[in-house]
Amino acid sequence: MLIVPEMSDGGQLMAVAATQTTSPAQVRKLVIAGQLGFVPTGIINTILGPMLPILSAHWALNDTQAGNLFVVQFLGSMTGVLLSGILLAKLGFRPAFLLGLVLMAIGISTVYAPTLWAGLIAVAILGLGQGFIIPTDNLLIAEISPDSRAAAVALLNFYWGIGAVFCSLAVAWAYVHHLLPLFLGSVAVLLILLALGVRRLPFPGKLHSQETPLIWKEVLRSPVFWLFSMVFFFYPGAETAVGGWINSYVTRMGYAHVGPVMPAFFWFALTLGRACAGPVLRRVSEHNVMRGGFAIATIGIALMLWTSTLIGVIASVVLVGLSYAILYPVNVARLSQHFGPSARAIGSIMFALAGLGPALVPKWVGMVSTSTGNLRVGLAVPLAATVLLLIIHLREW
Repeated sequence: MLIVPEMSDGGQLMAVAATQTTSPAQVRKLVIAGQLGFVPTGIINTILGPMLPILSAHWALNDTQAGNLFVVQFLGSMTGVLLSGILLAKLGFRPAFLLGLVLMAIGISTVYAPTLWAGLIAVAILGLGQGFIIPTDNLLIAEISPDSRAAAVALLNFYWGIGAVFCSLAVAWAYVHHLLPLFLGSVAVLLILLALGVRRLPFPGKLHSQETPLIWKEVLRSPVFWLFSMVFFFYPGAETAVGGWINSYVTRMGYAHVGPVMPAFFWFALTLGRACAGPVLRRVSEHNVMRGGFAIATIGIALMLWTSTLIGVIASVVLVGLSYAILYPVNVARLSQHFGPSARAIGSIMFALAGLGPALVPKWVGMVSTSTGNLRVGLAVPLAATVLLLIIHLREW
């Protein structure tokens, strides 16, 4: 079928999607496969947060060196994202989806390596796998759910949140009981079994595009393209910075016994918010959701940095998680709606930026913390990013 999504500046993108005719039952199976795949993806994507103090002690790292783990994860993720764009266009969704699951299994099973270099390789492989699966799964669900993109992607990321919440709690419990390698190995086995179980599902096929260099020039001239780029960079970066550093932040406040489970409060709130996405999106416009979410998140991060009590930090982290909850799914849905099937190609750029943000923004937190000797000052970085995103969404686009 020929799909010609119109751009806001009058330009056009033309693409021919070679997809299989699928029944509602087959679509449902694909949706379930995507949701099941995002549970362990949530574990993989957030594993560095709860494990950061563990790995820092394991390999004797300072804050700047610990921040480098996010950079290594990003480099792998960036590579996976860029390659996934090629696979989606040339071969369809199946190869990228399965490859992402297998690579994540390899990375998670070896991340608690005895040496730093072996651990860095594992983190890179882990990032490579998530680089394949995250854009593939998001775009898959958006593409096969044209009548409810935002709600469908939000529900998908709800399952991601289940994995993220479970990750924080499981890492803390497994480490205390000296069962961390068993936990990591169990996640790897789950990923392999999932890959075997979904390999024969009717994933949409390859995309035959009629793009020309002129079309890409039109894309790059579009202000909307650059607005999407900024959101895809700064939002995942701010989210990862808050979720990744909150353990260390609370520990340094003197609540070391609570620190390991603090990311769970953040991811639980994020997950709860995504579970409520459907009713919210039926009553509130996507633009108002984005604007209100970033406004409340700004208040939440400011309160987190202002308060000196554990209850205050927990309350503010929950507030930030709830306000962030629907923002990423809505942005993915808007990207798919705006660019149509061409979002498979353009998405490789956007999701690469979504990997760059989580690498650099937490890294900047570590750098500012090290230079000032104060992690509270370092966490002003995601606050500034959230304020910028609020400014971007003050006007509708």
